[in-house]
Amino acid sequence: MTDSSSKYLYFATVVTFCSLYAAQPIQPLFKSEFQLSNFQAILFTTLMMAPLGVAPLVYGYLLESFSAKVMLRWALLLLGILELFFATADSYFTLLALRGIQGLMIPAILTSLMAYISYTSPRDKVQHNIAAYIAATIVGGFLGRFLSGLCTDLFGWRFFFFALGLLLMLNSYLLGGMAKDAKLQYARPRLSEIIALLRSRPFLWSYASIFCLFFVFAGLMNFLPFELKRINPASRETGIGLLYLGYGMGLLVSLSTRQIIRRFGNEINAITVGIVIFALGTLIFMVEKYLVLFLGMFVFCAGLFTAHSLLSGLVNKLARDNKAIANGLYISFYYTGGTLGSVLPGAVFQRFGWQAFLLQLLAMIALAFFFTRRLRAVVEIPAV
Repeated sequence: MTDSSSKYLYFATVVTFCSLYAAQPIQPLFKSEFQLSNFQAILFTTLMMAPLGVAPLVYGYLLESFSAKVMLRWALLLLGILELFFATADSYFTLLALRGIQGLMIPAILTSLMAYISYTSPRDKVQHNIAAYIAATIVGGFLGRFLSGLCTDLFGWRFFFFALGLLLMLNSYLLGGMAKDAKLQYARPRLSEIIALLRSRPFLWSYASIFCLFFVFAGLMNFLPFELKRINPASRETGIGLLYLGYGMGLLVSLSTRQIIRRFGNEINAITVGIVIFALGTLIFMVEKYLVLFLGMFVFCAGLFTAHSLLSGLVNKLARDNKAIANGLYISFYYTGGTLGSVLPGAVFQRFGWQAFLLQLLAMIALAFFFTRRLRAVVEIPAV
């Protein structure tokens, strides 16, 4: 993989994650402009995330005849065109349908990116390039939220989606110069293999933990803009987008996993500490002041990314002969938790308010803590 093509690949990763999360901070604006309920407004993000929950299990059957280069370029092009349509549409149901179709493009893009990076990188650089890809996903997650809010304040909400469309199409064109290609290879899991993994207690507790944790993370991220608007109806979209700066803690954590494990003795101890920090961050959000919420986001994200990065690493360590399927199930539980978490807690938020909403999320964190304690009981992890 040449330096020029790698830049375009990481740029594609950033822009794709911008597209995934761009609607999140401005969902209250959609609610106001189109006279929507909270539930109707949050679907702009939920529909984009939902296909990621099933992608590892079903996309292998749909996309195995394509090369990574062909799939990546076409998916980026189509996502870009759909963004342009989204930026010009005036009907809520048209906008929602477009977001749903866009969501089908996201797994194809991310799968192609991972395949291309993995199969075209020199062996001694694969780990470094995958780490750079993960960093790009974090950067894209923040920039999508922040720039969406900023551009909405400066130029209106349509501007950023139009710009994203142009960038995605440009990226598709630039990737045409990639010299190498890679065949998309998927693990096509049989039902018996999935059941066997879920019957294994170490995997079951790991999957249950990440389901609960991302349920909480997605729920808070999705409903926080509505709470900020309730606290201060005059708050600007830029301020809402800036609140997600704490998302950058993922970069720090991903670069420090070895030190974190050494500090706490083993992976499960460190995961437990991450969950406790995650709970502390959630408690901080009970103080409904912008500065406190801003700082709390750093604690909240540090806890989530600590637990997530170490849980995913532990799953890879536990899996011997079925790493691809084990990882695919992990991703499915992760994004399924996020999809449900971005919707279901809304009933409590709508009827009982922010504090009850947070208590509901804390109950899910307590479940994750319980599952992690069960994980400790069935996995022998040597101290480091």
